[in-house]
Amino acid sequence: MYHHYQKSLSYKIFTIFNYTFLTVAALLCILPLIHILAVSFSGSAAATANLVGLWPVDFTLDAYEKTIGNENFLRSLWNSFLRVVLGTAISMAVMLCAAYPLSKSDKAFRGRKIYMWFFVFTMLFHGGLVPTYMVVTKLGLTDTIWALILPSAVSSFNLILLVNFFRTSVPKSLEEAALMDGANHFTIFWKIYLPISVPAIATISLFTMVFHWNSWFDGMIYMSDVKHYPLSTFLQTIIVQQDFTKMSVDAETLQNLSERTVKAAQIFIAALPMLIVYPFVQKFFVKGIVLGAEKE
Repeated sequence: MYHHYQKSLSYKIFTIFNYTFLTVAALLCILPLIHILAVSFSGSAAATANLVGLWPVDFTLDAYEKTIGNENFLRSLWNSFLRVVLGTAISMAVMLCAAYPLSKSDKAFRGRKIYMWFFVFTMLFHGGLVPTYMVVTKLGLTDTIWALILPSAVSSFNLILLVNFFRTSVPKSLEEAALMDGANHFTIFWKIYLPISVPAIATISLFTMVFHWNSWFDGMIYMSDVKHYPLSTFLQTIIVQQDFTKMSVDAETLQNLSERTVKAAQIFIAALPMLIVYPFVQKFFVKGIVLGAEKE
């Protein structure tokens, strides 16, 4: 037997407000991106005169042809992909190995609070730009991909998120049963913690990927040659400093290109990889919330 419950007026008002708010928030995120895409495909005159809305005017691919056809751009794109892959893999490996023992109780891991406060301290106080630069230089990491990866290999904020997830979402009964069956900590970590923590790992991995993809300042200070620039640093030198010489654009082509179309094309290309990756990781966010809410 089915019971039909009549929804109250307040519930209907909340539902309408909720859908309206989420729709407006989604449009505020999507419409600027669509506008940038339209500008990147528009002609120079229309873009300069601010005549482009959400649809291209005088459709052209010149901005993309010159951006993608630029050797320095392709090299910086490869540098960014390499940085994201290596940086994410190293960061997750280090943070997962650190989060496992830190998620134990004080009785199981003596001195745990000391290590936790050590990581928290690094969130509150930083050595500064000059000491960090000196360390990277003395280690001979400048003009190498490792200068962009190793100094930021561990994020204390992400580490604490992983520790909390391990403590609240991994059933202690599974670990106790594995210990009784003779499993060691490596087996427990590999066969129990990691499979259960896939949502958390996917979420933190996305945070790390976005950080490495968008970071440009470290490439500016640690790289002396444009050939070693990651994509964000390369785009910063063009978009902010207006240094079009790095694009190898001839004078005739430059007349047919607008500053706005070139900027829009490069911004959209830089955002595209993360836009492609996000839908595949998004499903883990909701699952992670559910796992985090489960208690023994």
